[in-house]
This record gives sequence, structure tokens and C-alpha cells, in this order.
Amino acid sequence: MKTEKKMKSVKKTDGEDCGVKIILASKSPRRQDLLKNIGIGFEVLVSNFDEKSLCAVDMDPREYAATLARKKAEASAAAVKAEKNVEYLIIGADTIVVLNGEILGQPENEADARMMLKKLSGAANQVITGVAVLSLKDGQKTFHSASESTLVYFKKLGEYEIDAYIKTGEPLDKAGAYGIQGVASLFVEEIEGCYFNVVGLPLMRLSKLFAMHGYSLI
Repeated sequence: MKTEKKMKSVKKTDGEDCGVKIILASKSPRRQDLLKNIGIGFEVLVSNFDEKSLCAVDMDPREYAATLARKKAEASAAAVKAEKNVEYLIIGADTIVVLNGEILGQPENEADARMMLKKLSGAANQVITGVAVLSLKDGQKTFHSASESTLVYFKKLGEYEIDAYIKTGEPLDKAGAYGIQGVASLFVEEIEGCYFNVVGLPLMRLSKLFAMHGYSLI
């Protein structure tokens, strides 16, 4: 478990200080940076949940993303060395890209990334992030989860742009083979919805889930 630098802890929605511990069940540096940007102290405990074990067939994409987020949070919760009378809030998240009903996950290789980018060229894709917050205290678990959706409009991409982008290595660890906060920002004409959702963690939606557990992120 990797401990991030000391920052503020969350408070109860009534303003009361508490000793709750926040865990992010993700190795994504983008999600970690977003939490750091709002000044929240947290630890990273990467989930070992196998995403391929959950079949997306016949599932609504938003339900699929939210289910993946819950599964990741649960897997990390099982690995927590819990202290008595301490509450842990575990954040699970999963981002998918949907184009014409097809779910685009992380590309398997450069050829797969090239195929995805050609499909995205000149089209609007839907970015969905499922988010779950699991409360764990003295063996008791409660869940709240949701999903956020953003439309991302790509310009028409030239072959040279696709080739140059793939050479950066950026597409290979990202859903849909692009990261809006990086070089792919050159491809995005406009978005409809939450920008942070496209990066990988819709912060406003996350704050609502924390509020359901009785905590404030501000």
C-alpha cells in the first residue's frame, strides 16, 4: 500500500472532524492527481479484480462501468488490514469509451490502438466512468455507486496524426486509446459534460457519493 503525502482529511457533512481513511482502488496517475488537486489525503491500494471476468454483453454501458467500479472497490476492501473502530472509504472507478454501441477498453497493442483511433476520427464518442464508494468499518460494508457520461467530439484525424500519437505511447494504457489531458487534446473539438469524467474521475459525482455516506470533500 502506497501512502500519499499528508493532506486534509474529509469531514462529516455537519463539519465534525473524523478519523476516516480514504483508499483509492486504482493505480491510475490521473485519478490520483485529481484527488490531490482537491487536497484530499488518501492511500492507494490497487484492486486485483480481473475486468475480463465481467461480461459486458447484454449490459447497459453505464451499468457495466458502475459494476466494474463496485467490483474494484470490493476487491481492495478485501485486502485492507482494517483497524477496529476505524472507517475506511474505498473509491473504485472504471472508465470506458462507447462508440456506436461498442465498448472500447484499453487497446491490447499498437495495432488495436490504431483501429480504435480510426473509428473515433470525425465522430462523437461517449465516455462513461463508473464510480463506487464503499464504507468499511468493523466488518460492515455499505455501498453507493453511480456513473457519469460525457460526449467527446473528435476532429477528422489524418494517418500521420494517428501514427505520431501512437508513437508517443500515450494511447496504450487508456480506454478508447486516448487521454484528453495529454496529446489527444489536439484532437478534441468539443465536449458535452464533465471534463474530469473523461480524465477518469468525475469529482462532482464523487462528492455526491461521499455525501451519501455522510462526508464532505470540501
